[in-house]
Amino acid sequence: MDAPLKSAPDDSSSLLFNQSLEKGLAVLRAFSAQRRTMTLAEVATATDINKSSAQRMVFTLERLGYVRKHPQTRRYQLTPRVMEIGFNYLAADPLIDLANPFLSELTKVTTETSNLTEPDGLDMVYVARFVSAQFVPVHMPIGSRIPMYCTASGRAYLSALPESEALALIEASDRVAHTVHTRTAVEDILEALRQARLQGFATNSEELFLGDMTVAAPVLGSNGRPVAAVHVVAPTSRWTMDDAVRKLGPTLLQCARSLTGSVRGIG
Repeated sequence: MDAPLKSAPDDSSSLLFNQSLEKGLAVLRAFSAQRRTMTLAEVATATDINKSSAQRMVFTLERLGYVRKHPQTRRYQLTPRVMEIGFNYLAADPLIDLANPFLSELTKVTTETSNLTEPDGLDMVYVARFVSAQFVPVHMPIGSRIPMYCTASGRAYLSALPESEALALIEASDRVAHTVHTRTAVEDILEALRQARLQGFATNSEELFLGDMTVAAPVLGSNGRPVAAVHVVAPTSRWTMDDAVRKLGPTLLQCARSLTGSVRGIG
């Protein structure tokens, strides 16, 4: 059974904090690939709220058009209206518009899939993607989340932070071994960040998915702090890590630096 969702860090003791809104959002976040449909009891368990509160939240969300109940199974599921919220973020994020031409060119030059991810908590979130015509071992649609500690884009972002901040994020991560190659020891991850700072980009060799390698570089904002990461997918069926670093690294780094220049130009 899936564990209850963890609440995002917030000042929930403030008189301004609306707990009903928090519960409503928790219900929306509870639906996933593992929980495509749920009963009221399952919603209550997934969100760690009592059944009465779950019923009120689901009723309201159903009236607003964000969830619906199957007439036969009586189980609830999300509706397409939920996507409006995520789409509004994509439409309002100026970094995505800036990045798209650079990602398109990066995919054209490397013939591999390129992506833009942005940080959220301990994860990086896919916000833009240009897919190669060649085989890609793992499909990561817009909105997908990947942990910082074991991915190239996460390490690229972490490498551009002060080491004390990067260390705090690494230590706060649930460092699970997703494959036999995943580095979970804090010192091993810090060493990967040091290497990323030296060469300007970070790498990941099958640490999240088997058959999947990535090379990533940070995008910096006007204040010099990282705001995102650009990465190129290098499937093990076509690349060795040495070749990816040698052939993809310089092109990726140029892309990230050009995008950083554009971001700073509007900062």
